[in-house]
Amino acid sequence: MLEIDNLSFTYQKSGNVIFSNFSTRFSPGHIYGLLGPNGAGKTTLLYLMSGLLRPDEGQVTFNDINVRLRKPSTTADIFIVPDEYELPRVSLSEYIRVNSVFYPRFSHDDLRRYLDVFGMTEDTHLGNLSLGQGKKVFMSFAMATHTRVLLMDEPTNGLDIPGKAQFRKFLTEGRTPESIFVVSTHQVKDIEQVLDHIVMFDNSQILANADMKSIFPDGKIDLERYFNERINQQTAE
Repeated sequence: MLEIDNLSFTYQKSGNVIFSNFSTRFSPGHIYGLLGPNGAGKTTLLYLMSGLLRPDEGQVTFNDINVRLRKPSTTADIFIVPDEYELPRVSLSEYIRVNSVFYPRFSHDDLRRYLDVFGMTEDTHLGNLSLGQGKKVFMSFAMATHTRVLLMDEPTNGLDIPGKAQFRKFLTEGRTPESIFVVSTHQVKDIEQVLDHIVMFDNSQILANADMKSIFPDGKIDLERYFNERINQQTAE
């Protein structure tokens, strides 16, 4: 279980309050969509969930351990794929050699399988990749770590249409009963078919925390419409 308990966070330089007494939880076996308007704090929340940012108050725990303590038992089980990142200018083989040791369940065979889903191979140099290619390689590595928590920020940015379809396949194939996948995105059309639960928030308030089947019982999924309706309803209130 990944739990957020009474979280408060303010960026000190700007004085911008992002969260105040915010709480929610994420359970194993789900692919979550993390939704909210621009500025709601989705990216900040992912960094707080990974332990890379320190809350002013409250805490994030994974299996009852505060993630901010950065204990090996949690860092080896949480992986974050940011929206923007820069891969080192080394071969993929060297990157794997250096980084895979931090993840006890890393599978080289699965990495090759995930790369294959994206039409990529292990025989590549990270410095020669486009944005989309780099994202495919990094997400393949992330999945191959087999961390129980995988956090992804705008993962379809930079992917072409075939790449987005490959990503959906990649996500569903990598899911396990123990895994917690959390995907933050503005491009809900890219992933709405593979999500089974959404957490929508704004101004530290949960606007929706529900299974997709309960929101769309007829199977006609339109998250963009639902999102706009919830935001408009909040504004009216």
